[in-house]
Amino acid sequence: MAVGVVEVSGEGSLPGPVLGMPSYQRSALRNPARFTWNNWSRQTGKSFVFSLRRLVRGLLRRRTQILLSASDRQSGELMERVRRHCAALEITCEFHESEVFGHSALRIREALLPGGVRIIGLPANPLTARGYSGDVLLDEFAMHRDDRAIWSALFPTVLRGDGELDVCSTPRGRDNVFCRLRDNPRFTHSTVTIHDAVAAGLPVDVAALRDAMEDPALFAQEFECEFADESAALLTHELITACQDPRLHTAPDEHRLARADARIFAGVDVGRVRDLTVIWLWEAVDDVFETRGVIELSRTPFAVQRRVIESRLARPAVRRCCVDAGGLGAMLAEELAAQFGHRVEPVVFTPAVKRDLAARLRVLAERDRLRIPADDAIRRDWHSIERRTTSAGNVRFEADRSVGGHADRFWAAALGLHAADRPTGRVEYLADTSLTFARRGAW
Repeated sequence: MAVGVVEVSGEGSLPGPVLGMPSYQRSALRNPARFTWNNWSRQTGKSFVFSLRRLVRGLLRRRTQILLSASDRQSGELMERVRRHCAALEITCEFHESEVFGHSALRIREALLPGGVRIIGLPANPLTARGYSGDVLLDEFAMHRDDRAIWSALFPTVLRGDGELDVCSTPRGRDNVFCRLRDNPRFTHSTVTIHDAVAAGLPVDVAALRDAMEDPALFAQEFECEFADESAALLTHELITACQDPRLHTAPDEHRLARADARIFAGVDVGRVRDLTVIWLWEAVDDVFETRGVIELSRTPFAVQRRVIESRLARPAVRRCCVDAGGLGAMLAEELAAQFGHRVEPVVFTPAVKRDLAARLRVLAERDRLRIPADDAIRRDWHSIERRTTSAGNVRFEADRSVGGHADRFWAAALGLHAADRPTGRVEYLADTSLTFARRGAW
């Protein structure tokens, strides 16, 4: 039974619930423009409303809809929204899922609707984007790896048959296609900050969000839709995005960990109350390091932390582990080293050691040798590390502490790479290879 009406630009209407939808969401749903660019804050419902927009317009236009997300996980979540929209609108649909040819970890998700309309959910990949014809939604486009290649692959799809294109995202720096599209006159543009959303009736406590984030620059980007200056960042959003692989997940890959022929290296950054304890697992695959898990422990007693780390070190594939041995982690690192011998290396974070660890991670990222999950928390952590010069002229790599940690995921990842790169022994700042950087920003 109809409980509301979704109207679309005078072309027709469909039964469905719109009660309580904020005005900016209704405007996006009814926008008649062929090309739209939408810079929306987090928690404003952009994935909800634009997946609904493509569903409704697909039915009215009798056209296939292609929804491209930043990762396989996000693609699954977006298609789950489509499923819920169909249930709310009382639209009959069939859902199917299959593997992307040649990529067993990537999934194609498809909804078959009345009139032969198809909605196809894909993870971000230039190869998966080719071969389809229809209207397109690029969801969280600023986070897509290979965004230029995806753009070139999809645009011919849109041009055939007066196709429509919705691009929506929260900003992620300035060196990406999403940022460049903000000045494209062919698109209609909308920007919805968290303040705009609250003024339109979204029930969100902005002060609580700001206090919880404890980072004005990050709050300005995530909730006030500002394109941040990245000149001081060790890793730009562009470089982090280039490392992301939509096949990978933060959950430990138990199958790879159980294989004796796999070469997995662990890094542990230790926290207790405010900071996280993070265990990062890398697998060396040829010349590339692929993430095989990112385990996060919050407010966890050290006895429990030790048992979790021991369970990972007991797996056949884990060759070596570097553990943060400063402050809170000193006893934990000492006990693990006593138990596992040369397989565990305690590392004390001096400024020189931090420079070495951070520089090595950046060099590997620039050489396209790192693969990480497309995860917001990881992205924020990695981007939070800044190059700072002290009054004495010394260079330090630091991150401001936030409620979510103190770049704990970054340092755990850096320690894991150190475990793969260095022999055991005391850590000193000694570069055995020259450290070269791309000439970007302040570098």
